[in-house]
Amino acid sequence: MSLEKFISEAISPWMNHEGPESEIVLSTRIRLARNLKDYSFPIISSIDEANLVVKQVREHFEGKNYDQFGPFELLEMDEMKPNEKRVLVEKHLISPQLADESKKGAVLLSADESISIMVNEEDHLRIQCLFPGFQINEGLVLANGIDDWVEEKLHFAFDENKGFLTSCPTNVGTGLRASVMMHLPALVLTKQLNKILPAINQLGLVVRGIYGEGSEALGNLFQISNQITLGKSEEDIVEDLRGVVLQLVHQEKAAREMLLQSSKLHLEDRVYRSYGILAYARTIESKEAAQRLSDVRLGIDLNILKGISASILNELMILTQPGFLQQYAGEILSADQRDERRAALIRERVKLEIEKCN
Repeated sequence: MSLEKFISEAISPWMNHEGPESEIVLSTRIRLARNLKDYSFPIISSIDEANLVVKQVREHFEGKNYDQFGPFELLEMDEMKPNEKRVLVEKHLISPQLADESKKGAVLLSADESISIMVNEEDHLRIQCLFPGFQINEGLVLANGIDDWVEEKLHFAFDENKGFLTSCPTNVGTGLRASVMMHLPALVLTKQLNKILPAINQLGLVVRGIYGEGSEALGNLFQISNQITLGKSEEDIVEDLRGVVLQLVHQEKAAREMLLQSSKLHLEDRVYRSYGILAYARTIESKEAAQRLSDVRLGIDLNILKGISASILNELMILTQPGFLQQYAGEILSADQRDERRAALIRERVKLEIEKCN
């Protein structure tokens, strides 16, 4: 029953709320990497040690409440089917590494799915807090609260000089990875983003695709996060990211206004063509679907398209991924079958929006 609850809906409950700058910043994530004292780190630990870590997490936190977010439920990776794990990856509740490569991996999830604690991924614990819109300070407060709650029961590997010890040297120190998911179609269309990215990298930040490291930036969605965790306080890391994100928001808004002023007809044509394809296509690949959804979301945000929920991008970007398509079908699908079902699902979703307006 627990697993079914987490994989049956594409939209996590926390995603049903809007946050600040939500037309450009879709979500905020704060992640803390932690390891347990006196245990080998996951990259070299034995199965027995990994089992002991899962056992401790289960005993201390499963079924327990933290503020309004509990009770937490523990899901173990080796008790799940491959596609069930894929669905959790598509919802950003676990990482691809936890799904595919971890020894005795597990995840502890809050009821609204805004908090997930991955167990035995690259580190013993990866505490992750998710918020709608741009809420980076709120995310840090919650993550630190969860961190303190966990530390009441478990002792972390910590060095007075280096800070929190982690498997990867780039996470040593605070163990903090702060990131935001941004929709930047106008900066892409005006070819400004490629000029901005090198400057972002020089500031110690990194730009990745929708599923993090090594993933593609589908649908003009980009994940911006810090690279440096050692030698900076959590507050400084968050403030550095905050400044860059606010600049990107400003530049994306300016690029959108420029498109409206200089290329309105072409922009409207692009939006309506994409809307027509989504409304009537009989087969569509995931990459094209993501691009068309991005165009439609831009049209909604600029009032070119009216009466359609802006959440359609968030929802369908997850719902049309391979894991969800196969979960709903109840079987493994070929690429062609997925493309057909993806088109049918999008048509049905667009139809619901049309009926809602009439």
